[in-house]
Amino acid sequence: MPLSGGSEICYTISMIVLTDKATTKVAQLLTEEEESGLFLRVGVRAGGCAGFSYEMFFDSALDDSDVQQTYGSVKVVADSVSAGLLDGASLDYHDGLGESGFKITNQKAQKSCGC
Repeated sequence: MPLSGGSEICYTISMIVLTDKATTKVAQLLTEEEESGLFLRVGVRAGGCAGFSYEMFFDSALDDSDVQQTYGSVKVVADSVSAGLLDGASLDYHDGLGESGFKITNQKAQKSCGC
């Protein structure tokens, strides 16, 4: 989305949104790591039977082109290409009998698989 900043036009890149449950669980896991400066890195990589796969891990290294969002005490970072692919996606956390773990819902995904 373009933003006017004087004579420059700047663009903001949106990316994945964390639900309250996901934010709470990620914050808990970050605390358990007992290492300062960590954030959640989310990425989209080529591969998998649907053509792309998601990756999530804790990281402490930022690149100049990384896109950052903060949800509560949780910083989420993605490279600029992944951020564009994750625009409109959401990360949720479920902890129940039928479903347990993190789940990414992405309306841009044209197909998905069960693996």
